Amino acid sequence: MGIKAALPRYELYLYSAVLAGALIWAGSWIFEASSENVSRKTFKESVKPGWHYFGRKMDVADFEWVMWFSTFRNHILFALVGHVIFAKIFTVVAPKHRSLIFAVYGGLAVLITMGWTFMAVVLSHCIILYSVALVKKRWMCFAAGLSTLASIKLEPYNSWQENLVTGSFDLQDILFYGGCGFSIMRCMSFALENCDRKEGNYTFSDLLRYNFYLPFFFFGPIMTFDRFHVQANNTQLTRKEREMWNITTKALLHLGVILVVDVFFHYLYILTIPSDMKLVTKLSDWCLAGLAYSNLVYDWIKAAVMFGVINTVATLDHLDPPQPPKCITMLYVLAETHFDRGINDWLCRYVYDYIGEDHDKIFKELLATICTFAITTLWLGPCELVYIWSFFNCFGLNFELWVAKFFSLPPFSIMEGAMGEAMSRRIRGVFNAANFWAIVLYNVLSLNSLEFAKMVGRRLIFKGFPLSTLSVLLVTYCGVQLVKERERQQALLDEPEPVKPVDAGKEKAE
Repeated sequence: MGIKAALPRYELYLYSAVLAGALIWAGSWIFEASSENVSRKTFKESVKPGWHYFGRKMDVADFEWVMWFSTFRNHILFALVGHVIFAKIFTVVAPKHRSLIFAVYGGLAVLITMGWTFMAVVLSHCIILYSVALVKKRWMCFAAGLSTLASIKLEPYNSWQENLVTGSFDLQDILFYGGCGFSIMRCMSFALENCDRKEGNYTFSDLLRYNFYLPFFFFGPIMTFDRFHVQANNTQLTRKEREMWNITTKALLHLGVILVVDVFFHYLYILTIPSDMKLVTKLSDWCLAGLAYSNLVYDWIKAAVMFGVINTVATLDHLDPPQPPKCITMLYVLAETHFDRGINDWLCRYVYDYIGEDHDKIFKELLATICTFAITTLWLGPCELVYIWSFFNCFGLNFELWVAKFFSLPPFSIMEGAMGEAMSRRIRGVFNAANFWAIVLYNVLSLNSLEFAKMVGRRLIFKGFPLSTLSVLLVTYCGVQLVKERERQQALLDEPEPVKPVDAGKEKAE
């Protein structure tokens, strides 16, 4: 059935009321658990004094958020603002060489920050993968690239390379692994694009200009070489109408979101509570469901803001970077689930879509997902938690296709064709609601812990059945239908329904 199937307006109002009430109810449970347990010993390290305006402690369990927007905020801003000023001056003076200017500034910033030994490690990775790229064999590019990636993800090779880098500042580990990891993925993109080039080869200078673009270097997102090369070497630098207004608006929006998140951290300790399993066992089913959901929403917000800040700088450089990931609230199929659109685009272009093609064949889809999640596992760093996460997400993607294939067969397809589009949308919404919680449970284990994910699953599926299970699914169903309504309205805007032709009699009368 089509995406444009509509539901009655009063039904959508009811769904909105149920969803809003449930979110407030779950939020009140989390607020109560946060307020009553603020003095627990297990909270001592991750709940610190917050803004004195509120007179409350705040959740600081996420080092990455604190690093970006508190501890090292000024350092990151200094580097990005320096890049913007430097890039703007030389873009005006020498627009034909702006990609070279980007690389020179980025290379100098990396050298000053991390030292010459780190620069030597990164350049060695670049030289190895550039040499393999000249052979123009995709399998050799993957073998060399994944072997290089494994060298910074697996012991003892990663420790050996890390020990080459001298220094002891707090961000060293993060910048080392982030810089090396993203650099290798960019080099693989370069190598694979060079394989597809019919005549000649890209130069080593092209690789360095691509790799040392500072806003993307340490933290991503990854922009595939084919897109970066075209955009960075474009000399026709014009702005679309109201583009600067949109850039400014997004920057202010990101600032507003940062402030709102920090305010919420004073009242909802969504990151610290799941780490205390003794406390988790005492919480209500609604509180657990709210914690699981809010952790995924927060992770999306963090990714959207962090990549949004970097993307704002890239947009000022006349680039079109990968957009922030799709909000977890808007997801009800695993095929659209990702928290880093850059990595997702990379995997889809070179692995998932390349092997799976139209994603309609069961065995091709199985092979494509296995290869995709094998590379993802290596990218995240092989460990028990990542293995479990990869297995369930890989299984979920294939299971979606199996279910879709099964229900496309008679008599199910005939039954769906006989019912109205609205009823078909409602029935699909029931399955989508269950799928949404599969997405939550599959991914919350990578954000918190396996024990927390098992606790949420056990309480919502087994111990909470039938009351908690069905009530959570009902609320999720309401949310899914509201998401579908938003998609329907967007589809109508993108492809308006054709106007019915006026009959001949009316035309003659006029």
